[in-house]
Amino acid sequence: MRVGVYIDGFNLYYVARNICGRSSPGWRWLDLRALSERLLVGPGAPWASSSIERVVYCTARVSGADNPVGHREQDIYLRALQRHGAVDELAMGNYVARVATAPLPTPDHRGRPRLTRATWPLQVRDEHGSDVLGATFMASVARREEKGSDVNVASHLLIDVLTNRVDAAIVVSNDSDLEFPIGHVRTLVPIGLVNPTPGYRAGKLAGHHGDGVGGHWWYQLTDVDLRASQLPDQIAHIRRPAPW
Repeated sequence: MRVGVYIDGFNLYYVARNICGRSSPGWRWLDLRALSERLLVGPGAPWASSSIERVVYCTARVSGADNPVGHREQDIYLRALQRHGAVDELAMGNYVARVATAPLPTPDHRGRPRLTRATWPLQVRDEHGSDVLGATFMASVARREEKGSDVNVASHLLIDVLTNRVDAAIVVSNDSDLEFPIGHVRTLVPIGLVNPTPGYRAGKLAGHHGDGVGGHWWYQLTDVDLRASQLPDQIAHIRRPAPW
């Protein structure tokens, strides 16, 4: 059985950073093909006589203007992946930096935003010197976000399945926006869903082993999976960044 693996790069990176520790080395130099093969024979995968047909890595380039070190290290990593044959396709989205204005919140006991309103000891007055009771504070912040990875995951997944390029699929993401394509693919081929987060699987990505064609499975990624699936320290002239 030919298996396609579709990886949401930013979803994987930021969650892996939380699992392994932001400043901890030994997890970022990730061999995506080795990780895919590990998932294929792991405790969650019931597929016999299977092999990795292709690995599609969906990501975006970090801005060199905002983060020159991150941009340089990411470039080294992407070149290492390609040179080592750890991916079959890089699907690139866009990394967008913009200024956003929004009400200033604080988290409630469940982490939900609660608007901060003017009250003593910090109050707002209008041009006549009168208190503006319950005024909302506004904040202007820099937002840096990746665009397109979830669309690229969905597109490559659907195209490969509908053109019979693969017989089964593994998706590494916990993005609930993938609910529709994953649900449709389950009617056509078996699919393994890998949650890279330490938390619960997104409810919209839930399902049953026997849905559609059946043979589906779910797995939660661990720090052991990441640390056991690393590229060689040096690939040709490309060397692992020292902090990695």
